[in-house]
Amino acid sequence: MRLVALERPLPVALGSRTYDVSSRALVMGILNRTKDSFFAPAATYDLDAFFRRAEQLVREGADLLDVGGVKAGPGDEVSESEELERVVPVIGALRERFDVPLSVDTWRASVARESFRAGASLGNDISGFADPDYLPAAAAAGASVVATHIRLRPRVADPEPVYENVTTSVREFLLERRAWAHDAGLSAAQVILDAGLDLGKTARHSLQLLRESDQLATLGSPLLLSASNKTFLGVLLDQSVSERRESSLAASALGIASGCRIVRVHDVAGTVRVRNTLSALLERDRR
Repeated sequence: MRLVALERPLPVALGSRTYDVSSRALVMGILNRTKDSFFAPAATYDLDAFFRRAEQLVREGADLLDVGGVKAGPGDEVSESEELERVVPVIGALRERFDVPLSVDTWRASVARESFRAGASLGNDISGFADPDYLPAAAAAGASVVATHIRLRPRVADPEPVYENVTTSVREFLLERRAWAHDAGLSAAQVILDAGLDLGKTARHSLQLLRESDQLATLGSPLLLSASNKTFLGVLLDQSVSERRESSLAASALGIASGCRIVRVHDVAGTVRVRNTLSALLERDRR
């Protein structure tokens, strides 16, 4: 397998900052203001624990922080008002404390809108813009978005998904959602694509998408990889969620080498080392 060096430049706009990710990926640190995240160490509902975790991720080199108040999978109901209470104040506090871009992990346009007002510059929406007000809210705020493939919708179990070819289906879905974003007024640099590993996919589907990331990278938009500690790694490698650190780093390495340019992770320090090594190799490959 060869390292995929993308066409220069490949800009990602995050608020007032623009990054060229053609040969250097961004590391997105996960901050969950939840009580029931699938990866227990990331469930930092307590405010002191949340801000300690944020400080750790920034110290370890996170390029941006992704704040979520509701986990993607089935669980206890979290109302709109509860999600707002969980994420908006902490985004405002993070904006005051740290000089890094902030992302809000939500599929509710109302939560995204208030988060943008509080200081977030990216809306990470795993629903594929199911809320029709989401893209107008991002456009009005000058925020960027992540268009993520999902077969059904967040919080709904999808145990037996079927695709004729999962990569083809995901590609078509992401092209459609990118067009929606452009029609709403977002620029190319403001739209990031995510294959949505584990979201309505079997372990084999997710593995195929990871291996074929280069096919999605050729679409010309920055590609986000969210594989950290995911179920597909546990199924394929027979690992509990607490045993997936090294396999998560390997997945990040494979993803970056295949063209993914934002990696959403729990282990920021390890991923930064992987990213820096691959960045050096990609730069050398271009000389």
